[in-house]
Amino acid sequence: MLSDLPPIRRVVTGHGVDGRALIKADDSFATEPNAIGDARFALIWATASVPADNNDETEGRDQDAGITINHGSVIRIVDFLPGGVSPMHRTNSIDYGVVLCGQIELETDNGDKTVVGANSIIVQRGANHRWRNPSSTETCRVAFVLIEAAPYVHNGAPLDEVR
Repeated sequence: MLSDLPPIRRVVTGHGVDGRALIKADDSFATEPNAIGDARFALIWATASVPADNNDETEGRDQDAGITINHGSVIRIVDFLPGGVSPMHRTNSIDYGVVLCGQIELETDNGDKTVVGANSIIVQRGANHRWRNPSSTETCRVAFVLIEAAPYVHNGAPLDEVR
């Protein structure tokens, strides 16, 4: 199933040989199917370190980001297809999810649930969770920024990532 939403436009700045700022990229691309087929992803940029190095000329879309990038950061767009559900998962990152359109249900592993709509922001702090698009007709688009974080420690032991 294709997303019914338009392509993503990405504008990237940098510096010329004279040290002056310039636009290095201005491109558009569609989201692509993920492995389970309930969502479509578009990697916008990733860095290999936090803090990031603005002298690193690596194209951010060429980084091997996976879900997160160890010691780095990732920004991606996720289109949650109608009725789509993610697996329960936890990453060692702090994630900022900006809902651009539609609605998404966030469920934690203790059963807490909330529906979050457009113009809302989710701060996901290493908790075990899943996403579900409650609509049977509308795609939900979320911009996620993931930054590596130390795992949550419970009873003296760090909780493992669940992917």
